[in-house]
Amino acid sequence: MKSINDNAPVTCSKTIMINASSEKVWEVLTDIDNWANWQTDISKPKLNGALHPDTTFDWKTGGAKIHSTLHTVEPFKHFGWTGKTFGMFAIHNWTLTETNGQTKISVDESMEGFFAVLFKKSFNKNLEKGMQKWLDLLKQACEK
Repeated sequence: MKSINDNAPVTCSKTIMINASSEKVWEVLTDIDNWANWQTDISKPKLNGALHPDTTFDWKTGGAKIHSTLHTVEPFKHFGWTGKTFGMFAIHNWTLTETNGQTKISVDESMEGFFAVLFKKSFNKNLEKGMQKWLDLLKQACEK
């Protein structure tokens, strides 16, 4: 798995427990074309091929169009991508760990580039808020 840049101006890590198997969480999380059905901040997600490393996908969040490339697709364990928008570069990683029918999911992201430096404080705050919402919505979608 490609590590996030711990020295980037914008970083965030969050964890949540989901009352579902890692298979169920993986199924929801990696079904990129259907993200908008449960992730209310995302629109027009489109996977451009099969779910494999180096496959790209496009999506919109917060009004920004993002072009991403999968770097890690390790079923039921690790899922990650890099993304570019407005001169910024992000690395986004998910780690799934199942214990007794529950799945702990950890998400880590780093963002770098001109705007990440310029708006470091607000970007860090917004990323933390956005990640928590993503985890909460993922939990809801998986526990249905």
